[in-house]
Amino acid sequence: MKLSLQTLLVGASLLSASPAYADVILHAFNWNYSEITAKATEIQQAGYKKVLIAPPMKSSGEQWWARYQPQDLRLIDHPRGNKQQLQSLIQTMTSKGIEVYADVVLNHMANESAQRSDLNYPGTAVLNSYQTNWTYANNQKLYGDLTQNFLSGSDFHAPGCISNYLDVWQVQYYRLCGGGGDTGLPDLDNNNWVVSQQQAYLQALKNMGIKGFRVDAVKHMSNAHINAVFTPALISGMHVFGEVITSGGSGNQEYELFLKPYLDNTSHSAYDFPLFASIRNAFSFGGSMNVLVDPGAYGQALAWNKAVTFAITHDIPTNDGFRYQIMNSTDETLAHAYILGRNGGTPMIYSDHGETANLDGYRWQDFYKRADIKNMIRFHNSTQGSGMQVLGSNQCILLFKRDKKGVVGINKCDTPQNFWVDTYANELNWYVNYTDVISGNSFQVNTQWLNITIPACSARMWLQQ
Repeated sequence: MKLSLQTLLVGASLLSASPAYADVILHAFNWNYSEITAKATEIQQAGYKKVLIAPPMKSSGEQWWARYQPQDLRLIDHPRGNKQQLQSLIQTMTSKGIEVYADVVLNHMANESAQRSDLNYPGTAVLNSYQTNWTYANNQKLYGDLTQNFLSGSDFHAPGCISNYLDVWQVQYYRLCGGGGDTGLPDLDNNNWVVSQQQAYLQALKNMGIKGFRVDAVKHMSNAHINAVFTPALISGMHVFGEVITSGGSGNQEYELFLKPYLDNTSHSAYDFPLFASIRNAFSFGGSMNVLVDPGAYGQALAWNKAVTFAITHDIPTNDGFRYQIMNSTDETLAHAYILGRNGGTPMIYSDHGETANLDGYRWQDFYKRADIKNMIRFHNSTQGSGMQVLGSNQCILLFKRDKKGVVGINKCDTPQNFWVDTYANELNWYVNYTDVISGNSFQVNTQWLNITIPACSARMWLQQ
């Protein structure tokens, strides 16, 4: 289908007054620390500048979710690695110019109700294991006295399971429970002792060289608790962002109750679930790419300096309640072209080891090094800091440029789409090659009117050579 010039030609519109500058994060979900270290050169060559690792603390069990059930914050020891392996990881990554971010769990402790009735952490069994191999345990220590528990029953909110996830009090003071009589994850109080322990933990990680924190389940923590822990001194020079899952932006209940207050009352960034909802809306049946022109103007994307952008996160495939948000693989690829092609936010690329293989196969295993993803990252890194101007959009297509450095076209429809661009009104450099990093297709500007074709269900990311 060939569309009219009136439909297609949109004057270059600057979407950001001051272009954001953000490097790509690799979320090495549930990877062994030693594996990340071994792949440091490969990760560097793929264009990543940051890597998010599994929560560094004491936890047990091989299941991925066991990493989110802390037994002790005072040392690092779990099946994905220990303190010494993390030190090696940080040193290696730093030598490659890559920053290391840590996933941190501060809302709760492990559910050990099947083993014991008390809330003393890490508990007698774990303390005894330290004594059995004291030299090893002491070598993994971040802070504190490993001869005694560091938490007791007085450090937790009263037991009770969340039943209404739109009740702010329940969400922040009750327990996350699994149903079927599960007593849930003991929910930490924000008393002075708990806050001091969490601060000591985070400061120790920062002293090791950690440069950012992903705050797990931050929706379930009060802003008073968050701000007590994350003091200005602690987060100075750090990138801190929280996980607050919503199904939309402004006007969405979850957004208004949880994500907006979190952003308004802290200095943190957050996963851009509003933008993700806009992406899903655009790629849905009957949806329009017009919604991706500037979703932030309508409260359907976070401020560009506050956003961690994505096309998939680990919470979505691993949680039955969020699996409806998984896009088909073609749309997900186009969504990656959008988040890596646009200006604004910190893009995150998720790569696992088939933790949901029974449902999804190994769809995201080695995703980080897929050829098209690496090339998209190359486009992102080459255009960082440059402005973004929309050239045109309609139901099928979004076409925009990054100043004169590159042009991105995304076509969600199952037929090729043609776009005519006025190169006088929308400045591009003449007589130089713009080469698509995905397909290798090139064009040159040598006339006022440039016809751009985007094949069906595909993206083009032309970069000035």
